[in-house]
Amino acid sequence: MMTETGDQTLIKRINTAIVLEAILRGAPLSRAQISERTGLNKATVSNLVQELIDGSLVCEIGTGQSSGGRKPVLLEFVATAGHAVGVDLGVNYIRGVLTDLKGAIVAERVTALRQTEPEPVLNELCACVDGLISLAPPSPYGIVGIGVGVPGLVDDSGTVLLAPNLKWRGVPLRDRLAERYRLPVTIDNEANAGALGEQKYGAGRRISNLVYVSVGIGIGAGLILQQSLYKGASGFSGEIGHMSVEAFGKPCACGNQGCWEAYASERALLERAKHSGIEGVDDLDGLLAAAAAGREDVQALLAQAGEYLGIGVANIVNAFNPEAVIIGNRMTRARPWLEDSLRKTVVRRTMSFPLRHLQLMFAELGDRSAVMGAAEMAISGFFARLKAGAVIPGRKRNGQ
Repeated sequence: MMTETGDQTLIKRINTAIVLEAILRGAPLSRAQISERTGLNKATVSNLVQELIDGSLVCEIGTGQSSGGRKPVLLEFVATAGHAVGVDLGVNYIRGVLTDLKGAIVAERVTALRQTEPEPVLNELCACVDGLISLAPPSPYGIVGIGVGVPGLVDDSGTVLLAPNLKWRGVPLRDRLAERYRLPVTIDNEANAGALGEQKYGAGRRISNLVYVSVGIGIGAGLILQQSLYKGASGFSGEIGHMSVEAFGKPCACGNQGCWEAYASERALLERAKHSGIEGVDDLDGLLAAAAAGREDVQALLAQAGEYLGIGVANIVNAFNPEAVIIGNRMTRARPWLEDSLRKTVVRRTMSFPLRHLQLMFAELGDRSAVMGAAEMAISGFFARLKAGAVIPGRKRNGQ
């Protein structure tokens, strides 16, 4: 009898997940349409939908068109049933968002980082998260989780093993945040987060195979293969900024030399500006303002940055043959001055066959790709727990 009860509980949980997934993917839907799409009988669907309604996850939004007889009642997922926090931890900034469960931004915070030591950065990160949580409207499930993208290698325990540009080694970031907030916390490489953000909310929608290239102080890549994030045998794929483009080139923060990010990153661009004697410009914003004002020397420098970017992108295309390469992060703001040289370099250096159907794109979300991907990590974690029965509709948390 215990086995039978356990089996029934498991079947109900699976069916609840199926119904919820149908609503998430296809809403607005009627109960009859859910039954047709899932193959579950109408009575089962009706009972499960009622539980989801009682659990504040689904609501009725009115009636649809009738094909004869009573008009069907349409159902929609309640995006405001809970909220998620996403954080993009950069080398010189922290960007955080508070979103609902469909990824709509409720609040956003951006903070400049003046230090890179773990403790000061963690203090700033927590101040950002605290501020966002304080702005969350009351909701049945409260804050469902926190996702953080970081510029470095992260293991399965959420420890930042190595973040060369922050000079971090072995920082147990997930443990620190989970202990403070008592919430589910997901930590991943920021380029992986950016790839997820663009796949879910940006330029990568409906693209099965793509490479997202994050170009900021450093360079990283997130690989979406067959609609899933590819992380490699040990979870450390995507360190594309550290592929060698010059055999005996410049030293890199990773300890190697001749790395792509030593030539094509924001930091490399600013170093070239300094060595070229370009005056009155200290950061990327200053360079972009000078280029917009018509400074030809700055425009030429940005065009050269586009060429360096194109060299690495050509290597990516030749190696992976993706449907799309999406350029993201802060350097997307330089698009007007680097795009032409980038595209020309990719065409010149890529083999003709993988180039044939390639889409070379810029991130639709701009600076927000990684932070939205981080929020999506928290949201998808909530749905996974919900479908596994770890969160039970109807047993809700009050407030935050």
